[in-house]
Amino acid sequence: MNFDVFIPIRLSNTRLPKKALKEINGIPVVQYLINRIKKSKKIRNIIICTTKNEKDDELVEFLKKNNYMFYRGNENDILVRYLNAAKKFGTDFIVSVDGDDIYSDPFYVDKMISVYEKTNVDYIDMVNFPFGIASVGIKKDALEKVCELKKTDNTETGYRLFFHNKVFKIYKMKPENNIKFPKELRLTLDYQEDLDLARKIISKLGNDFHLEDVVELFEKNPELLEITNNLEERYKQHWDRNVADTKLKDIHID
Repeated sequence: MNFDVFIPIRLSNTRLPKKALKEINGIPVVQYLINRIKKSKKIRNIIICTTKNEKDDELVEFLKKNNYMFYRGNENDILVRYLNAAKKFGTDFIVSVDGDDIYSDPFYVDKMISVYEKTNVDYIDMVNFPFGIASVGIKKDALEKVCELKKTDNTETGYRLFFHNKVFKIYKMKPENNIKFPKELRLTLDYQEDLDLARKIISKLGNDFHLEDVVELFEKNPELLEITNNLEERYKQHWDRNVADTKLKDIHID
């Protein structure tokens, strides 16, 4: 089977414009993420799934220059974009790592694939992780079914929720070793404050670290939590305004 990581990225962000190309120590954050995921031992390809919008031309030029794989597809329907990319590259199982989630741990990418190999489930969720760490695993067959059943053509925000129903077999993957996370821990990239935090994390840890190392960093430097502690309500309001209608067409389920 072919296991690929898909990273959805658009440059038409409103909260932090062109965030994928924002630099830390002269290196774009998308490159940090790709280099982290490259440490996975079980994946075949890393594919940036962007759009046909001309605003993403700058991203595509960067990807071409650095010989990174990419696919350009539907701007608003990420599920269709994923399905068409899977068909083009012959992907059987997708590990979806959001472009915002620049601290994603290759250990959990590999663990997700191992879980799929043992269970053959449709969808794998990472639960009880800090915001910004949880990737998801999607079987191509499940993706095809979702695209047949969904009612909307705008799935960009909340695309994962389409799989949270009785149609699909779901596995919930939890953190190793009962790691305890600070309640306020936010590890994504939506706002300038998130980028400020990323610069501090990378200055202290570099780019070769695991989730446990991040937790230890915050335990030793709890003041770092203050950088992003005012963002939860702003994020929630944005989510509520943009989240997709995830209802599916009525079908008979045995």
